[in-house]
Amino acid sequence: MKESILIALVLALVAGCSSSSKVRFNRNGPATVQTNSRSEPIYYNGKTYQLDYDFDETEKLFAMRISGLGAKQQRDAVNIATSSLGYFACPEGQRGKIMDTPSYEDGKWTLFAKCG
Repeated sequence: MKESILIALVLALVAGCSSSSKVRFNRNGPATVQTNSRSEPIYYNGKTYQLDYDFDETEKLFAMRISGLGAKQQRDAVNIATSSLGYFACPEGQRGKIMDTPSYEDGKWTLFAKCG
């Protein structure tokens, strides 16, 4: 009797493990960058700013523009750009990486970045 119960439990366990799972993992799949242009309001440090960016195919960089910051807020502009690019465009686990010195003109920060 004990042997038949043990065999039945083992068979039930094996049957449960052998059924195919609907969850699929693709650990080595290609990581794609979303290169579509985007315009988004960004909430940062209690205020809302405007982020616009386009992907420059020839340079392979994102041209990013952030409105609503002052001329002395370069660090904030960099933080907004890198985290936003990581969220909207970069593959999971990557952040934006600034590739040139940010510039401020006409109330707008301009930065060039890539995923990395």
